[in-house]
Amino acid sequence: TMGNWLVNHWFSAAVLAAWLGINIFLFTYYFLFFDRDERYFYTRAILGSALAWARASAKCLNFNSMLILLPVCRNLLSFLRGTCSCCRRTLRKQLDHNLAFHKLVAYALALLTAVHTIAHLFNLERYNQSQQATDGSLPAVLSKMHLQGSNEWLNPIHSNQTTVEYVAFTTIPGLTGVIITLALILMVTSSTEFIRRNYFELFWYTHHLFLVYFAGLVIHGIAGLVRGQTEQSMAEVPPHHCAEYLTRRGQNCTHDCCKDPEFGSIPAESWKWVLAPIILYVFERILRVWRAQQKVVVTKVVMHPARVLELQMLKKGFCMEVGQYIFVNCPAISPLEWHPFTLTSAPEEDFFSIHIRAAGDWTERLIDTFQLEIPRIEVDGPFGTASEDVFQYEVAMLVGAGIGVTPFASILKSIWYKFQQADQTLKTKKIYFYWLCRDTGAFAWFNDLLASLEQKMAESGKADFLTYRLFLTGWDTSIANNVALHFDTATDTVTGLRHKTIFGRPMWNMEFAAVAAAHPRSVVGVFLCGPEALAKSLQKSCHQHSSLDPRKVKFYFNKENF
Repeated sequence: TMGNWLVNHWFSAAVLAAWLGINIFLFTYYFLFFDRDERYFYTRAILGSALAWARASAKCLNFNSMLILLPVCRNLLSFLRGTCSCCRRTLRKQLDHNLAFHKLVAYALALLTAVHTIAHLFNLERYNQSQQATDGSLPAVLSKMHLQGSNEWLNPIHSNQTTVEYVAFTTIPGLTGVIITLALILMVTSSTEFIRRNYFELFWYTHHLFLVYFAGLVIHGIAGLVRGQTEQSMAEVPPHHCAEYLTRRGQNCTHDCCKDPEFGSIPAESWKWVLAPIILYVFERILRVWRAQQKVVVTKVVMHPARVLELQMLKKGFCMEVGQYIFVNCPAISPLEWHPFTLTSAPEEDFFSIHIRAAGDWTERLIDTFQLEIPRIEVDGPFGTASEDVFQYEVAMLVGAGIGVTPFASILKSIWYKFQQADQTLKTKKIYFYWLCRDTGAFAWFNDLLASLEQKMAESGKADFLTYRLFLTGWDTSIANNVALHFDTATDTVTGLRHKTIFGRPMWNMEFAAVAAAHPRSVVGVFLCGPEALAKSLQKSCHQHSSLDPRKVKFYFNKENF
């Protein structure tokens, strides 16, 4: 429900409201300022309201450019997470929404760039028309003022042959504007889910156009093509009083408004907005380089079926929690590329591990390299908030969809270690684990883990601690025939585990009803790492199957953000 969402995400909601509020305030304030201020009386005579649209969107562009780098300063976020470790965990968890905020700001930049560009296209057209006009109107008279003296021009176009294309590619604002816009278009289009998943390198390298974007942004306003009347000139020839005389002035003019108005440029100010974030980001990159230099020892390499590579590693001072992730670089393949991987080891183990699935050029090359030799590996992290909420529930329902199963490797192992060591912080008495997967190949490495857990639990007489159900959502007739042939075997034909694989999708109402019947007085934590559509149906089931009676079963939904 909306109420629950606000309780869990009040910090995100507050940040969102503040961000939206500041954008609306900046846009409205500067729109009204440039639309009404006396200094821009003559500028508006040529440009009309397009001036206000261009300047207001420019202010918001500066504000959002200031914010865009902050969510990707991952070491800064880790520092904040550490300093607010005494805060409520929900607050720390909100810091994991950093990429969602980064995307939101990026979309705002794209929208504001469109507004700013369109407004300036109107401005150019009006500057051009005023320069070519010979009707003696105020815009025409103002556009000829460059003939009077060096400081008196208001219209930057001084020739009748000028085109929009000429201005776009020969002036500093025009050229930097085109470059910034192209860089932004490339960054936004190459960061779609499809490209990030399938062509990560394209996304990674294109995103480094942010250097071009910020360089262009800082230079963009230097030429000061948009001008306003100077303070001194306004005192001598106030525009609202003197404007009418500009169009009908004789040779022997003697009154107060005879003097020509003088104009000055709006100073460039983008650099003031982005200087601090750029400095922070430079420190962030230096820190990443320093951390990457610390030696990583690969202690074990396991090649699982379906081209999944498991790396077990050691690094001095490395300290992890369940559900965290690291960034990995292999200089032999690419000195610049860093890829995120969820940790699959438990904090109780004396190593940390990741499982790498062949899913793109970089991972393919890494797997090939490890089959020949052990190259040097650099590791940055761990990052992310620990998923310790799992340990706070008597009964936990864990749902992993596809590759979303990775964090649960760490969680299941950690729960087992805590259970064995009779850890007092562990309240969990029963785990239900659901894995939804499209193809059998991806089951292999996780199967091994489940099989070893199954064996350990059976040996210690705790076989009923973990109940798991594997759902194969994509399957063909050969699998179906094989299953029909071996239906009465003790272990599953697909996975070789005691629990049978179920074909098709789970009937969540039945699953929740069964858990509610087995634990009529428990508080059940439901954890998902998977797609949004699944989150909605699980949230609905949690709501439907929770009893209104406080003494009876309650389901609490938690979506993990890996």
